Amino acid sequence: MNDDPVSSSGAGRVSPRTIALIGKYHSRDIAESLSLLAMNLHDRGITVIVEEVTASNSAAPVGQRSWANCDFVTIGDFASIGEKADLAIVLGGDGTMLNAARQLARHRVPLVGVNQGHLGFMTDIARCDMLTCLDALLNGLFTPEDRMLLVAEVWRDGQNIASNLALNDVVVDKGSIGRLIEFELFIDSEFIYSLRSDGLIASTPTGSTAYSLSANGPIMHPQVSGIALVPLCPHSLTNRPILVSDRNEIEIRIVQATDSRVHFDGQVTVDLRAEDSVRIRRSEFSISLLHPPGYSYFAMLRQKLHWSEKPIAH
Repeated sequence: MNDDPVSSSGAGRVSPRTIALIGKYHSRDIAESLSLLAMNLHDRGITVIVEEVTASNSAAPVGQRSWANCDFVTIGDFASIGEKADLAIVLGGDGTMLNAARQLARHRVPLVGVNQGHLGFMTDIARCDMLTCLDALLNGLFTPEDRMLLVAEVWRDGQNIASNLALNDVVVDKGSIGRLIEFELFIDSEFIYSLRSDGLIASTPTGSTAYSLSANGPIMHPQVSGIALVPLCPHSLTNRPILVSDRNEIEIRIVQATDSRVHFDGQVTVDLRAEDSVRIRRSEFSISLLHPPGYSYFAMLRQKLHWSEKPIAH
């Protein structure tokens, strides 16, 4: 990340000089938005980096043969973006944001979301407002909010065979076969319970409005320092979601399973075997989401979840 962005007039605010653009892969919908943003930022004197896979899967601006030959942007991978960009604008839905967050968390690049997906819990800006929000963004008027990530390791025969980050959740499930899996849950090495079920979700506050919500897990405000453990269709009437501290270490030991897997944000998958262990804890990295002026988490919930507004007093 660029360590010396130009300061603006507001106390503690910075104006970005280099901005990366990251889009939803294999989507024609983002091509126009990508072109408009790139040209508008360039006209404002901003150095623009387009993520390489986004560039290869999106049509170049009118008059340009390809993004690679576009004279007002550079093409870069996530490592290059992490090294050079002051912030990244993500065009797509929450899935695109999740991928960008995992890739850039180690580089501490703040993210701004332009919603071109469906619900868009993490992508605040509507496509129609994209260009009108640029002044506030470039003047440092967006508000940063840190979101925790999880890191999960898969252990087999005493060896760590896989490790990944997750912004939303780490999910252990039964796989494609319809049989339940049996696992044991430990928190800080203390045995909690043995359960037969379709699986277990370990969710961050960010992920509490994703898969966890569908499984009757609690909605957690982003400032809550906790991890929700939500059973998937437990073969028991007494198992309920548990909220634990983000300082706890969680271990899921597979006792019996035919085709079980662990998923990271629903995008990266590792196959599991009996006696494998999935160890989950809060990551040392966090991601900063930049919200436009007037953003409210609860207003976002009311809109996305179609909650009724407060009645007007008569």
